[in-house]
Parts: sequence; C-alpha cells; structure tokens
Amino acid sequence: MRRCAASGGVKPKVYLIGAGPGSVDYLTLKAARLLAGADVVLHDALVCQDVLDLAPQARKILVGKRAGAVSTDQAFINRLLITSAKSGGMVVRLKGGDPMIFGRAHEEIEACQIAGIDVEIVPGITAASAAAAQIGTSLTRRGVSRSVALITPSAARGAHDDHAWADLAVASQTSAIYMGATHAKQLRDTLIGRGLSPATPIIIVHDVSRPEAGHVAGHLADLAELAHGLGSGPAMVLLGEVFADLVNVANAQQSPEVRQA
Repeated sequence: MRRCAASGGVKPKVYLIGAGPGSVDYLTLKAARLLAGADVVLHDALVCQDVLDLAPQARKILVGKRAGAVSTDQAFINRLLITSAKSGGMVVRLKGGDPMIFGRAHEEIEACQIAGIDVEIVPGITAASAAAAQIGTSLTRRGVSRSVALITPSAARGAHDDHAWADLAVASQTSAIYMGATHAKQLRDTLIGRGLSPATPIIIVHDVSRPEAGHVAGHLADLAELAHGLGSGPAMVLLGEVFADLVNVANAQQSPEVRQA
C-alpha cells in the first residue's frame, strides 16, 4: 500500500486506527491489515507491544500522553502527521481504545484536512465496553439502566473545569468514567457534592484485557480507598445500580479486595 508524494501522485492519507484497550486480539481485521502495510506508525503510550509487532516493517514514533507524565504536545503530533503523510508512504495514527472516544481525534482530523490530507478512521473497542466484558456485567439492564454516559473529568490544559461531567454522571443510570481513578478522592467528593449517593455501586476495572487485569468493587464513598494501590496502569471507573450484584459479592468476601479477572 505504498503512496506517492503529494506532487502528481496519490493524495496523501492518514489512517486513524483504534488499537482497543490492550490485547492484540481486540483489534479489528482491518486494523491488523493496515498495520501490516504501514510505513510509519505514530502510536499512543498505552498501545501494547503485541499490537506494534503487527507492523515490523514500519518506523514507529511514540507520541503518547500519560496522566502525570511528560506528554507529547498535540500541535507537534499534528505537524508530524502532516509531514509524514506528505513525504509519501502509508501513515497510521494508532490510538488506544476507540479514536473517536476521548482520543483527540477531531484535532488531528481537522489538522490533516486543512493540510489537504485525507483521513480514514478505523474504530476500535473502547475501554468502557471492554471493561464491561471483563467483569461480565452489562452496562445496561432492563428495568435498571436505560442510559449510559461516557465521561471524562479531565479538562484541556488551561480550560475551566465547570464540573458539568459530574452532573452528567448524576443524571445517567450508568456511568463509565475515563481517566478518573488517578484523582479518586477529588472524583468522589465532586460526585457526592453534586448529588450522587455515597452508596452508589462502583467498580474500578484496571488494565483491561491485559494479563494483569482485575477489578475492585465497592461504593462511591469507598472510591479513594479502592483506587489506592492499583498502580499506574489504565483504569476505568464504572458507576450504577447494574453493578450492585458485583458489589454485594465483594462485600461478602470482605471487600475491598482486588478480584483478578
């Protein structure tokens, strides 16, 4: 799938691919096929090595963003995508999870389009779906939950955090909170302060689909204690009555404790 340089050849193109939550088995067939033909792969920090190994021929560039760590500036990523695409060859932008869910996809798509570069999006499995599969509990249930909110409390650098995300969690019957476990105490206090019951069942699912995967269960009031000691791996906070059965099981086993998936 070689592509010519912009002058007189095929129009430059970037493939924006979702790598899923971790395991290489969660990739789509299309994603695997495109990686096998890539010349350049710009990838997030959370993309597993097994996924990158599907593109042994490609030049791989880490452009990851990790909470609490030095991260690659988004403007730099945009410029790198554009220069890579215009230099010829097949360019893959590989994002953890689904690129259209909290993946800054809009910024990269817009930058490429302004530069005259086509973008093709290949969706991936988002962490909320993978976490629900890992714990064997649906995010929806007849008579219990007819709504699911995908939420992040993380605001862009310099942006004002108005806590609208917490109001959404209060209004929804099930919430999946991305990038929330790192600031568990603040998350708990904000949610309770906005009206969510301290007795709301919660599950923290960590390292979804990876060998070290597991989860802890409890109530919103326990969130800080549950998150303590989980390590620096990716974690998803799930809230809602659909998780009450898991919390009851954990309580019967002297929760909180880590239950390996």
